[in-house]
Amino acid sequence: MLKLFSLLSVSLALPAVAAAQLTDLETRWLQAGQPVIAFARAQGLPIDIIVQPQDAPGAVPLALGYEAGRCKLVLSLRGNAQVDSVLQGVPATRHGLMMEAMMAHEIGHCQRYAQGDWHALPRGFVEPRSMQRGKLTPLAQELRETRREEGYADLVALAWMHGRYPGQYQHVLAWMRGVRTGGDGAGGSHATQAWLALADGAGVFDGAASIFEQAQVLWRKGLSGDK
Repeated sequence: MLKLFSLLSVSLALPAVAAAQLTDLETRWLQAGQPVIAFARAQGLPIDIIVQPQDAPGAVPLALGYEAGRCKLVLSLRGNAQVDSVLQGVPATRHGLMMEAMMAHEIGHCQRYAQGDWHALPRGFVEPRSMQRGKLTPLAQELRETRREEGYADLVALAWMHGRYPGQYQHVLAWMRGVRTGGDGAGGSHATQAWLALADGAGVFDGAASIFEQAQVLWRKGLSGDK
């Protein structure tokens, strides 16, 4: 899946040799995401951290791929204006929160890959006949499957942030809504607004279940209305 070259692999502990090659910005992103990565690895998720040492203009600042049974969390921050745009309007004091939320989003993707559930519907969920695979054009099918995975990952991120920073949760949710509104339109691959609306209810993430289980409950509800 990944076609990336000249990569710098680092462990989350940021060994001296690797840390010496990282920029201050890369170090901040990795440190912000450290609790998420530590949690994910404790859950048995196979995660490698990769930093692109060359300029990557226009790349997604943080992305996840899956290769040889392992999740590859890739940071592309150098020479990349997208890094500033994704945090535009966010007070500097909350940048770390949003970086952590983005890391948690990618962990949601990793969990789906690792469980063998990528692009699969929840067990027992049945699509209306008119929306089943084969009834849509290939492009519409691809957009829908990607949108659904993005919706699930958004909910994992929100469940994580609610558990750690309940007092900041509404700020994170508002920021995420802004990012999604500024993306593609309704029906696009990242139009997750329907799931974000479900995440605004009182007590949606107050249970004792894991963040993945809590996300799954809301994700399933949102699937029922997703076309």
